[in-house]
Amino acid sequence: MDEKLSIRVNIADRYYPLRIDRNDEERIRLAAKLINEKVLQYKQRYADKDVQDFLAMATLQYVIKLLELENQHDINPFIEAVQELNEQLDDILSEKTDKVL
Repeated sequence: MDEKLSIRVNIADRYYPLRIDRNDEERIRLAAKLINEKVLQYKQRYADKDVQDFLAMATLQYVIKLLELENQHDINPFIEAVQELNEQLDDILSEKTDKVL
């Protein structure tokens, strides 16, 4: 049985206790590190804002990037184009077969 691991993750100077699979620990800690780096960038750039604003902007930036990456890996337009070409080929072959008969 896969054991859960209890960790504490620091995000924007707050600690969050998590129970995770052991094999997810590195990815979760890296995610927290990236969030903290982005928050720090915003803190340095906009000193008069609240940490909540920095977290919101970091989240927005990462979700936009995620959506861009998802669109790059979306193969549905290619599948639809191949299906359309396949239908056109079937129509052409059907016409040729009808003319021969």
